[in-house]
Amino acid sequence: MNDQNPDQLTHFDASGQAHMVDVGAKQETHRIAVATGSIRMKAETLAIILAGTAKKGDVLGIARIAAIMGAKKTSDLVPLCHPLALTRVTVDFETDAAASSVHCRAQVETYGKTGVEMEALTAVQVGLLTVYDMCKAVDKGMVMGEIRVREKHGGKSGDWSA
Repeated sequence: MNDQNPDQLTHFDASGQAHMVDVGAKQETHRIAVATGSIRMKAETLAIILAGTAKKGDVLGIARIAAIMGAKKTSDLVPLCHPLALTRVTVDFETDAAASSVHCRAQVETYGKTGVEMEALTAVQVGLLTVYDMCKAVDKGMVMGEIRVREKHGGKSGDWSA
């Protein structure tokens, strides 16, 4: 049903009940997704991150590991996601002094029957949540946003970019 009309939501059956999409007949292809997001903070908070003086340790190093772990655990967090054997997860953080922000970019890859957009989005969000957690003692007003898929490759629908 849903392969015929791309406008229909794939996680609902004909009677409107939620279900996990059947990907059994799909071809295995190299799947890649890139997601990004940011967290804004006080300039003083960014200075602590850059100086490496946060009481909990290396903020961006720990956030990178957390983001990778988040990508690996996506199917445990999002009910209808398929568990995937990820072949690569890269997470990069960039600081932006002018905007008093930290930007996160995650790229997730697999060879499989379904895409890795959710894993990339989860990686970014968990990475940014970890920055918040590690810095909340000095800045409870941090704001996360602009979390989105930037590009995807592989599968029947091919390449897409924002």
